[in-house]
Order: sequence, then structure tokens, then C-alpha cells
Amino acid sequence: MYTIDRGVYGSRIIFYSTIPIEYGLKIKRLWLSLSRITIILAGIVFVISLSALICSQLINNHVANKISGSYQYQYAENSAPSTNPISDLTFNNYKVAANRPRYIFISKISTKAIVLPLGTTKTNQLLAPPNVFAAGWYKNSALPGKAGAMLIDGHVSSWKSHGVFYNLKKLIPGDTVKIQRGDGAELIYKIVKTQVYSSANVDMKAAITPIISNKPGLNIITCTGKVIPGTNEFNQRLIVFTSQL
Repeated sequence: MYTIDRGVYGSRIIFYSTIPIEYGLKIKRLWLSLSRITIILAGIVFVISLSALICSQLINNHVANKISGSYQYQYAENSAPSTNPISDLTFNNYKVAANRPRYIFISKISTKAIVLPLGTTKTNQLLAPPNVFAAGWYKNSALPGKAGAMLIDGHVSSWKSHGVFYNLKKLIPGDTVKIQRGDGAELIYKIVKTQVYSSANVDMKAAITPIISNKPGLNIITCTGKVIPGTNEFNQRLIVFTSQL
């Protein structure tokens, strides 16, 4: 019977063997080949991970460039949003694609709303939901649970009614938000920080960037502050930055 003993000396691995030299050399060459393969595979995994991170950042930058730096509400039908409550039947029957956000729930402020896919106007202003009780997902931002950050917007109020995000300002770091996708999967996000911007100086790149770079994010934006005299616009914007648990 042949046996092989291994001894470690410094960074060298020395093989002591009673088997013939030619077999020992073959085993040594096999060992070195396996080591090289392991190193190559580790390198491939690293490159793939780095590429995914860079790709996500490039996508975020591209999306940010498509949105105007001055976030203003533009209604889907160029008119004031509806203040008609969304019925339970409409809520329960609302459907979206399996990988898209369907509902948003924020238990602390008793918020539950359908999430409509929305884009931008010809002047790159984000469209706002056509109903004050609905939320809107910017469809060029990330999908739920995927790299990057979803951007969800909604109304704080109208002249007649409080909007879906009227109490968003009450949220603090540590509170949670739940998103349900079209396939029924539920994702939980924890609030990391909130930030108020001037309406003329909203950081839209930050709005579609995850607050924690290696985790999927969800950022929620709404109006806050005071109504600008002679307009129906508020003078500030609130963004709640969250990260998926």
C-alpha cells in the first residue's frame, strides 16, 4: 500500500511519498492544475460581480440623465388629479406584470395603494399619478428586489383631499415599507434616511440610486413645504430613502 504525507514549511508545500517518483510528479502536476483552475474561477466570479455593479451604476446614471433636475408634478392627463377614492374592488382586482410593483403598504401611516407605472413628459418631468390615492412607479427605475433603486412618487394632497403620501413626513429611520409584486411576492424595505430638497433643486440622481450601494433600494418622493403663491405647486420635495432587508 502506498501512502502520501504532507508537510507545510513556510509557503511551500512539500510532499513526502513512498510511491514512485513519476506518480508523485503526476500528482503534483494535477494539484497545481487544480489550484490554477480554482484561481481562474475565483477571478471569473469577481469580474462578473464587478461588471454587474458597474452596469447597475451606468444604468442609474443613464436614467438620472433622462429626468429633469427640477422635480415638478405633471399629471398623466395634463389636468388636476382625481380625488375619487379607489374602491376595494378596483384595489383587489388591480394587476401588473409578475416582476413589477403592484401595491405599497406603510403600516405606520396607514398607507396602502396601488402602484401605477409612469414615465416622463416630453420635457423630462416625472408624471404623477392621475389619482391622489394612487402611487406611481417610475418605470425606468429599478424593479422590486433588483439592483438599483425603485422610485415611487405620489401626491401629498390636492385642494380637496389629503394624498396617498400626506403623512410620509412622519416616517423616521428604522420604519419599514412593504412592496408587493405582481406575482404576490412581498419585499420589506427599511428607511435609512429622509431628506427635504428645494423644489427647484431636487437631486434626481440620488432619487434613483440605492442608499446602500450593494442592496436593492426603494426611494419615495412627494411634495412638502408650502404652496407657492399663485400656483398649485409646493416649494419643497421630500425623499424617503430605504434599503431592502
